[in-house]
Amino acid sequence: MQGVGFRWFVSRIAGALNLSGYVTNRPEGTVEIVARGDQNLLQDFVRQVRVGPRSSRVTHVQLRWNRPEDALPSDERSRFEIR
Repeated sequence: MQGVGFRWFVSRIAGALNLSGYVTNRPEGTVEIVARGDQNLLQDFVRQVRVGPRSSRVTHVQLRWNRPEDALPSDERSRFEIR
């Protein structure tokens, strides 16, 4: 479940950690996040996303770790965006 401002929160945290990728709302009401970066920074990112901003309630996080070259198309590897 997400709340108002969740995608902006994710984008802000990703930017602060210098991660690339995207966050988007899914049709069924969930949020998909694809992030790429240093593994330690990604772990910190996941910890912060699990908590979320005050205006949201994170009820479930499902992780899937990919090889870095599989995570994002090459033209999306240098930025983090809200879709």
